[in-house]
This record gives sequence, structure tokens and C-alpha cells, in this order.
Amino acid sequence: MRGALEFLTTRVLRSRTGVAVVIAVLVFGVIATARVVTGTTEAGTGLTGRPVQPITTVDPTVGDDGVLSPMAPPEPVTSPGELPPTEAAKRFTAAWLGREGISADDWHADMRPLSTSALTEKLTDADPVTVPAGQITGEPTLRPRDETFVEVLVPLDAGQLRLELVAPDGRWLVDAVDWER
Repeated sequence: MRGALEFLTTRVLRSRTGVAVVIAVLVFGVIATARVVTGTTEAGTGLTGRPVQPITTVDPTVGDDGVLSPMAPPEPVTSPGELPPTEAAKRFTAAWLGREGISADDWHADMRPLSTSALTEKLTDADPVTVPAGQITGEPTLRPRDETFVEVLVPLDAGQLRLELVAPDGRWLVDAVDWER
């Protein structure tokens, strides 16, 4: 008996395999103990203690609380005589695409009446040579967000131009430009 105990402590427990076996026995022992203590031995229930049925915080008999409204956003409001947002977006896009040989000053001047002062300032150092597209390839898609804020997606030959337009006084101006390939 002493020889077997000595062999176990000197050879097996000091080897990597022996240490791995001891760790595995300890892990399985902890798992088995936890299952016995919590009373969960069925497959799928695990140790999380989560309920079998989903928990709902809304009484289905109360009715609609109106938080998630199926209503569409309000239609954009345009002052009489002003361009609707999709037309303003088309004109801005045409100016943004520029024309061959246009100078940076002329390019900025073409966009200025169609953009907010904040966007004009952001585009101060931009150069028409850096525009990554050449032409509009389809009709713009309008995404109204509010009566005075819309997003317009304009398909171009090399990607898509996403414009954010604002109209606090009924005149639609581009306030943000984002390029997506």
C-alpha cells in the first residue's frame, strides 16, 4: 500500500497529466455539487435560474401605450416658392459633383446657396478634385425624420451620397454630407 501511495504522490501527481486529471475531477465535482444544490439536472435549464416562459412587462389586455407608433413621420414642410427637399438635394448633388475644370472657388460658390453656413464652413478646405463620383444614377430617396429635418440618399456612379437637410424657415438647405461606397 505504501508503495502505491508513494508512486501516486511522486510520479502521477507531479506530472502534467496527473495535475490535469486532478483539476478535471475538481471541476466536475463543483458542477455536480451545484446541480445537486440547485436541483437542476434537466438539460437546457443550466445554472442560470432563468424562467422557462418569457417575462412580459406589458399587459396585453391594456391596449396600445403609443410608445412605438406605426405612424409615419410627418411630411416635410416647404415654404411657398421654395424647392422641396428632394429637388434641393438633387441641385446640391449636381453642384457637389461639379464640372470638369471647375475651380475650388466656383465649386464652393455653386454649393453655398444650397447649404447651411455650418456646412459651408466645414467645406472651406475641400477641393472638387476629391469628389469620388461623377454622376447621379437614379432618383433620390427621401427619409423624413421631422417636418424640418430629412435625410436624402442620392445614388451615384461610385456609391451613394447621404445628405441631411434642414428647413427651420421652410427653405431646405443641406447641413451634412456623407459618402458611402
